[in-house]
Amino acid sequence: MAGLYIHIPLCASRCYYCDFYSTTAHSQQQRIVDSLCKEMALRKDYLGRETIRTLYIGGGTPSTLSADLLSQLFESARCQFDCQLEEVTMEANPDDLSAEYIASLRSLPVNRLSIGIQSFDDEDLKRINRRHTAKQAIKAVHDCQTAGFSNLSIDLIYGLPFQTMDGWKKNLQTAVGLNVQHMSAYCLTYEEGTMLYKQWQQGMVSPSSDEDNLSFFRQLRTSLLAAGYEHYEISNFSLPGFRAKHNSSYWNGTPYVGIGPSAHSFDGKSRQWNVPNIRRYMAAMEAGHLDFEREQLTCDEKYNDRIITSLRTSRGLDMEALKRDFPDYYDFCLDSAGLSLKAGQLELTDDGFLRLTESGLFISDSIFVDLIKA
Repeated sequence: MAGLYIHIPLCASRCYYCDFYSTTAHSQQQRIVDSLCKEMALRKDYLGRETIRTLYIGGGTPSTLSADLLSQLFESARCQFDCQLEEVTMEANPDDLSAEYIASLRSLPVNRLSIGIQSFDDEDLKRINRRHTAKQAIKAVHDCQTAGFSNLSIDLIYGLPFQTMDGWKKNLQTAVGLNVQHMSAYCLTYEEGTMLYKQWQQGMVSPSSDEDNLSFFRQLRTSLLAAGYEHYEISNFSLPGFRAKHNSSYWNGTPYVGIGPSAHSFDGKSRQWNVPNIRRYMAAMEAGHLDFEREQLTCDEKYNDRIITSLRTSRGLDMEALKRDFPDYYDFCLDSAGLSLKAGQLELTDDGFLRLTESGLFISDSIFVDLIKA
């Protein structure tokens, strides 16, 4: 089993918080898609002909592409890989999801949409330079449901500039009322190089306090758990049976191949990533070669990956599997977990899993630092 990720590096405008690689060069759409197809041909053996079970089209903004261009990508994937797809996810912006565009998606293999809403408050959306309004977001979800999409995910952000608890509660109330199958919610970070970071440096905005962000996170859990969602990964919630299969592959060590500029790949032994430059990427594809960097994973790095990815999930870290796969690290892990176990931020379950408790979820990064090999 393996996953395929295709990165569409196109955006109509730049969101103020985003540091993902993208471009606004929409005149290059066909050339970009042709390059993505050429990369698939060049890398068809990267995973040793493993069966591809999940496909994720992310970005950027994949919904800037027409159904014809998306169809070209699907056909290339079908030709180059052994695709027996259980889940095909595509990211989309609400303002791209017209009734006509949604209908065109129904003719494609897409069976899951991830809609980048971020907030249902128009002032929030303006501050982070989102293109849509709250009304458009709600209509987009309803239109997708009416068209027959029965596996929808929405993204939300908390800790936005000037966000209040009352505003966040209203966001969650609206989100729950949409009856979507999956939600991802992220605490805003001020990434260097983004417009939001520049505004912070200029004193125009300031990050929410740790105390406020913790309160937002707790309210998130309270609201979604009460509505029947499972908190199955630090930032992800789903109704039973609707966990994201592709994203779960990142957390359980499943190999995947990433196609497109800046896309990452993992074969179990090494990681590699494409050049984060659209011009260099397209030039390399048109010349018939790859422009990427690779790192072979050391034993320490493989252990660190196991710790970070496993503990992100509600299942946690399988200690028996850790002892089997990393016998020299087992005692180190238990010793390093001691303080967090004593503080109630980690727990050892009766069936042998080490996992974050509710109090440990929000400070997971600091717990990971204690457990990994520097």
